[in-house]
Amino acid sequence: MNSSLRNYLIVTASYWGFTITDGAIRMLVVLYFHLLGYTPFEVALLFLFYEFFGIVTNLFGGWLASRVGLNVTMHLGMGLQIGALVMLTVPDPWLSVAYVMFAQALSGIAKDLNKMSAKASVKTFLPEHSDSRLFKWIAVLTGSKNALKGAGFFIGAALLQYLEFRGALVFLAAFLSVFLILSFILLPGKLGQSKSKTKFKQLFSQTPQINWLSAARFFLFSARDIWFVVGLPVFLYSVFGWSFSEVGSFFAIWIIGYGIVQASAPGLLKRSHAGRGPTAMTALLWAGILLLVCFGLAIAMQLNIEPRVSLIVGLIIFAAVFAINSAVHSFLIVAWSDQEKVATNVGFYYMANAGGRLTGTILSGLLYQNYGLTGCLWATCLFVLFTVILSIKLNSKHQIAT
Repeated sequence: MNSSLRNYLIVTASYWGFTITDGAIRMLVVLYFHLLGYTPFEVALLFLFYEFFGIVTNLFGGWLASRVGLNVTMHLGMGLQIGALVMLTVPDPWLSVAYVMFAQALSGIAKDLNKMSAKASVKTFLPEHSDSRLFKWIAVLTGSKNALKGAGFFIGAALLQYLEFRGALVFLAAFLSVFLILSFILLPGKLGQSKSKTKFKQLFSQTPQINWLSAARFFLFSARDIWFVVGLPVFLYSVFGWSFSEVGSFFAIWIIGYGIVQASAPGLLKRSHAGRGPTAMTALLWAGILLLVCFGLAIAMQLNIEPRVSLIVGLIIFAAVFAINSAVHSFLIVAWSDQEKVATNVGFYYMANAGGRLTGTILSGLLYQNYGLTGCLWATCLFVLFTVILSIKLNSKHQIAT
């Protein structure tokens, strides 16, 4: 086994271990604090800093990684996650909203440090002009992460049932510690460290195509979370009459399926890019397809056309098309960055991603409360339209041969 593949497998395994704990801790917090009597709004507040600090972390994390190395920021993220897990093992009287929000802020910082480090490091494992293999490695890393996050939901619920809350947290902290120790020993010491020190002003991308792609990513993930974070689960529970376990299981299965499609994207798109990586035209094409899917689903729900069938079928199609959009974007940001700037560019790009999630989360609750799921879906259409417009701009003026 060559060193590039070996390092890729180590990073991927570490990312998998972290992702399982990320999905599990989210399920643990939601279920346990619901049992403690927290209101739905208070439970939602627990994750506010988790999303907010994702924006900050991605902005500064890429700069930090370029100076100290991607392996350092990845291990720092894993260490912070272990700390966040241990923080929640305190007695119940200590678990105030502010205390748990702080723990979740650490978890949010940890998650985005780990994600940025894992994805940016793949670029350093491959020689220039290896776009086809780069697309496969990025797609497998990202897709498997999403599938395992769904699995983490199941694991979190199971651990809560059999080990109770604090036992589950201790188990997850020990589990992640194994991956931290192994990756610390096995990965090269200066992975992803820039030869020239990145200046603070370089935190913001100076490259037009990176800026356009980041803007498109912002609206893409806002569009998903506008209807997905609050509107959809509340709708399934209150309108369709599903139980909590049915809603949770459905979301877990949806995320696993989404991850499988994302990991399979290179094979699904193989003919369209003729053995090369996707281009800006690929991003435009799939953004347009997503707009049609969202528009059709919004019309079906607006006209009340077999809502149960329309929503479930629409969700399946949406998962597949959105997964391919996400896989193409994740490839382009790495492919369009040289090795010296990959950490800062990926950090800037995922800052836009985190900003989109935060915006979508806020709008999801606001729009669902006032306009229902249909209102959320029409807002999703608008945000996907913005993604298409930005992709046109990207394609027409900043297309790069990959």
